[in-house]
Amino acid sequence: MTESHTHATHPDIVKRLKRAEGHLKSVIAMIEGGRPCLDIAQQLSAVEKAIINAKRTLIQDHLDHCLEETIGALPRDQRQTIDEFKTITKYL
Repeated sequence: MTESHTHATHPDIVKRLKRAEGHLKSVIAMIEGGRPCLDIAQQLSAVEKAIINAKRTLIQDHLDHCLEETIGALPRDQRQTIDEFKTITKYL
């Protein structure tokens, strides 16, 4: 069994995902209602972006937390590689 693992960004991620869930339900209704494909594609793109942003936030926050927990406090001159790693994850 895994321990509870919560980060400060989790409530924001949940809000984003619930918003995406609402948009996805709207997309389903649009398809069932025979709406134009362009309208549906635009809404699907919005849902996709919301999920990607939620995933990115979750991964970045997790990496930040785990790295800090594992390496602890380092002198400024030794943090460059870690800081660069954390920065590059924004491009995932």
